[in-house]
Amino acid sequence: MAAEEEMPRVVLTRQRVILFVAFILSGVGFLYFVLPKLAGVGTTVHRIEGGDTWWIAIGVVLELLSFAGYVVLFRAVFVRRDSGSPTRIGWPESYEITMAGLAATRLFAAAGAGGVALTAWALRRSGMEPRLVACRMVAFMVLLYVIYAGSLLLDGIGLGAELFPGGGSFAITIVPAIVAAALFAVAGAMALLPDDVERRLGRWASGSGRLAHWMARAATVPALAASGLRTAIELIRARDAGLLGAVAWWGFDICVLWAMFHAFGSAPPFTVIWMAYFVGMLGNLLPLPGGLGGVEGGMIGAFAAFGVNVDLAVLAVLSYRGISFWLPTLPGAVAYFQLRRTVARWRDEQGSYPAAAVPAGVVETAGALQGQ
Repeated sequence: MAAEEEMPRVVLTRQRVILFVAFILSGVGFLYFVLPKLAGVGTTVHRIEGGDTWWIAIGVVLELLSFAGYVVLFRAVFVRRDSGSPTRIGWPESYEITMAGLAATRLFAAAGAGGVALTAWALRRSGMEPRLVACRMVAFMVLLYVIYAGSLLLDGIGLGAELFPGGGSFAITIVPAIVAAALFAVAGAMALLPDDVERRLGRWASGSGRLAHWMARAATVPALAASGLRTAIELIRARDAGLLGAVAWWGFDICVLWAMFHAFGSAPPFTVIWMAYFVGMLGNLLPLPGGLGGVEGGMIGAFAAFGVNVDLAVLAVLSYRGISFWLPTLPGAVAYFQLRRTVARWRDEQGSYPAAAVPAGVVETAGALQGQ
């Protein structure tokens, strides 16, 4: 038998730990002490202490509901009553996999690939076929980010055409809507690719050498993307109520930001919060742990573009990020070690089996989609 596949880990050297801690501390220091002074807010930590405790508590509850939606969506996609789904993943195991993956996504600057790799590893160890893991991982990301793109399209057009309250310039409303429409067009074209696209592209990769090797790997990406997109469409047509977990994941998280505005003053129109939230989330594309710094700057800049008071926006955004970024960190770290024990139990129950890797390209494809 092949050697057993190891749990994805980050190699932690003393230098890497020191640099990581230094980055986190400097990032937090800039966000909570330097940026507020530049914006004329003063020391944000002291201002946050003066926020409405009830609204902050409501924000924490809303964030917990957002995480719950993520777990529900995970089960709707991966834990299904068919021959390819693992039967040993119950609610506790679903919690461990999702929370450990979220913590990995937030703490390490890998464009979400760390969380994707951890989730894929756990699913494979549960007994799911590698190809099915790859397909459903892409479908999972598609179901999450169709909400993202749909929001940019709908809210951008609504604000730009003054159908929704809040106004906003062409650059902050219509441009994101155009980008979202282009993404839908690309996704639609990918879904129409033939089932044997990988075999057809594989003909070009025949032969030996490094170029042929890389072309063979690249040939799997469009096939995986097309298969995942079609799987997502099939799941939507099945009308599984669990798919509403994607709406809950984004919706409750946006409501945390809305609650933080109420904690420190009055909130702008919800359509403005909705748009600024998704524009700010583009900061997750930066090579920073959890988009720390990029997301905050993007959201505050978007609110400023909508004419929202900058002092209030800084307080609301930093308070929101304090909840959404840090709340899952400790439970996620605990879930990581719980997941290791769970997988060890699975191994004891069924004996060791050959390691199988997800087809090349799935982590890159799905990881590029992972954001929040």
